[in-house]
Amino acid sequence: MLAVVRGIEKFDGRAAFTTWSYRVATDACLDELRRRSRRPNPGLPEYEHADDAYVGGSTPRDPGETVSAQLDVDAGLAALPEEFRAPVVLRDIAGFDYADIAELLDIAPGTVRSRIARGRARLADALAGNQTDPNQRPIPR
Repeated sequence: MLAVVRGIEKFDGRAAFTTWSYRVATDACLDELRRRSRRPNPGLPEYEHADDAYVGGSTPRDPGETVSAQLDVDAGLAALPEEFRAPVVLRDIAGFDYADIAELLDIAPGTVRSRIARGRARLADALAGNQTDPNQRPIPR
């Protein structure tokens, strides 16, 4: 917003104000990302400065932990019943939207939502070490 306020004198009216302000804000964000990539981060080895080296933007990832976590997620997904696994994988890994998943699996969109919620809950329980009966419905959160 500061970039928009500082640059308001340069607004010439050839485009809509919203279009111009969006462009100014986008440019300001890109400039900040460029600045951050040039700033050294003391305490981290040089190869860990890349954005993808962070989980949640705060702590560096340990490659061993990353592989271990991925194996745990894969095992948890493999343990899910197919009716929950397919919607969860299509949504969370493949990035499909609910309507596309409903069409692919030939089920109602509401069913897709409930199966994703139940599948995620069971996966979270499995990753937390809570073993649940596969025929048991999870407690709503």
